[in-house]
Amino acid sequence: MKVFAVWKRWAQRMRAEVQAIYLAYKDPRVPWYARWAAACVVGYALSPVDLIPDFIPVLGYLDDLILIPLGVALVLKLIPPAVLAEYREKVQGLL
Repeated sequence: MKVFAVWKRWAQRMRAEVQAIYLAYKDPRVPWYARWAAACVVGYALSPVDLIPDFIPVLGYLDDLILIPLGVALVLKLIPPAVLAEYREKVQGLL
């Protein structure tokens, strides 16, 4: 049961980070390459086309569980820290 609690907290934190990225995407202080990377990550997450098709047991969802968080981490590194901190605070206020 403890594992599920850890996963739940991780998923909530990931959700908050994605919301902060979404808000920061529109900010003119964010460089074009960070916007491009954010669009690619969101596009891959929402796309029905995957590297490994989802109908393949275990491996189908494993690529989503690895690639999307890595993409989010990359985008978080590309967004200027001051801008990211501002939008993280906004997301915390909304939650």
